[in-house]
Amino acid sequence: QVQLVESGGGLVQAGGSLRLSCVASGSIVSINNMGWYRQAPGKQRELVATNTSCGSTNYRDSVKGRFTISGDNAKNTVYLQMNNLKPEDTAVYYCNALVRVFSVAGVISRWGQGTQVTVSS
Repeated sequence: QVQLVESGGGLVQAGGSLRLSCVASGSIVSINNMGWYRQAPGKQRELVATNTSCGSTNYRDSVKGRFTISGDNAKNTVYLQMNNLKPEDTAVYYCNALVRVFSVAGVISRWGQGTQVTVSS
């Protein structure tokens, strides 16, 4: 029904930058919210940033001032610009979308496959 495809991960030195992208496709009526989560080895998945269709954003404290989330509603795409990366940002980053689809009543949650971000010291 709905597929999320992430791109933009990779290996970068501390202080560097990366830009993640996530495109949603499928039988989408509307997207309420798109966001980024991350999971480091041995840790629980945690919220990084979210962006609503109205442009309201939310960030975890540790990335405020360094990461910027933005969206393109026409392209069903969300971006995460990550600057001044730190080794503790190393994780698999997952895109999440809360969407309305034609075949199901209500809002459903969908996840991408994840993209690895590795920050070396």
